[in-house]
This record gives sequence, structure tokens and C-alpha cells, in this order.
Amino acid sequence: MAFSAILRRSANKAAPLASRLIGAQRNFQSPAVVFSAVKRASLSPQFLRSAACYPTRHFSSSVATKSSSSNNKLLDVLQSEISVVEESEEHDKTVEVPKGFPFEIEDNVGEQTVTLTRQYEGETISVEVSMPSLSSVPLLVTVTKKDGSSLEFDCTAYPDEISINSLSLKNPETEDQLAYEGPDFLDLDENLQKAFHKYLEIRGIKPSTTNFLHEYMIEKDNKEYLRWLKDVKKFVEA
Repeated sequence: MAFSAILRRSANKAAPLASRLIGAQRNFQSPAVVFSAVKRASLSPQFLRSAACYPTRHFSSSVATKSSSSNNKLLDVLQSEISVVEESEEHDKTVEVPKGFPFEIEDNVGEQTVTLTRQYEGETISVEVSMPSLSSVPLLVTVTKKDGSSLEFDCTAYPDEISINSLSLKNPETEDQLAYEGPDFLDLDENLQKAFHKYLEIRGIKPSTTNFLHEYMIEKDNKEYLRWLKDVKKFVEA
């Protein structure tokens, strides 16, 4: 129906062209002849190309309007969320590193983990700290000897408590995906479990360390979230 309407409107525009085609005899031609001339003019290649553009221009304008409206709405919501974060009590809060903290902290902007490192009696202790949940912080503790072999502990730190989920012995010279990595940690003898906890505590993985890390990572999470919101807003505005 839309195309028929275009033909009817264009037929009216094409009437002068039809009159020129008919010439001086237009007063003496039958209505059928006049209609035939109008029809030929309205179906010319030039007209068809012009007619085909009408719905395209109308559709593009509509899409552009909807896209602009959607972008503006998204920008409003992003700015609202940015304001909420900036007005929160946690914004610009700085967690001071406690005196005597045994690790060096490597905190790269834009990354979701923090790395702690220290040396202890010829060993390299590294801790990869992930973003926290409400009450816990995931830790991956690696104790590496000079020959490159290491013990790797998958831990979860809770307030005043550290849970060892699993541990594995790594040897770079005999890496084998099918190598036996030991039993589940909770299947170990209770005394052996306690001994491994003491092993980590001596190397600096203790509640006083992890309680600080929980506060530190909450602060980092807030900063990274705010930075992410602003970066997304800039992208949408561009």
C-alpha cells in the first residue's frame, strides 16, 4: 500500500512531463492515452530510483532518533551511578599499609588482582589476591625454591581465619598434567593440616595480613568500579 501511495503522489508530479510528451494534441487524446503517458513517466528508471529513497530516508531518521534517545538515557543512568559512588563513604578512602607489613604490594590500575611478594630464607613468596566478596578474599600463595620448584596453596581468607582449599607441588622440569597432586586438603590428617597452616603463617600468611588485604581490596574494588563507569561513559559520549 505504501508503494501504491508513492505511485499516486508521483503520478501527480509526473503530469507535466506527460503533458509535454503528449504535446499540442493533449486536448484531443482519450483519457486512456493520457493515463498511459503518466504511467510511463511515473515508472521511469529515474522515478523508481527516487521513489525507492523515500522509505529509506524515513527509516534512517527514525533509527537515528531512537539511537540518540537510547544513548542519552544510558548516559543519564551512568552519571547517576557515578554520583552515587562518588558520594559514598568509601570514595577516596585510603587504607594505610600497617607497619611491619612483610610484603611488597604490586597494584596495577585496571587489573582485578594485586600481587604481594617477599623473600624468606632463600624462598620467594608470592600471593595473588583477587577481588573480595562480602566476607572473604581469594588468595593464591606460591612458595618457590631456588631450583624453581614450588608449593602452591589455594586459600580463602575470612575475618581472623584462613582456609586452605588445596595445595599442589609444582616442578618445572617434570610438568605433567596427569601428575598426582596429592589428596584433598581436608582429607589430610588433622595434625598435617595444622602444620601446613603454621608453614604459611611463618611466611606471612596470617590473619593480621589477610584482614588488611580484605580492606585494601574493597577499596581497590570501589576505585576500579568508578574508573570503569567513567570509561564506559566516555565511550558512549564519543
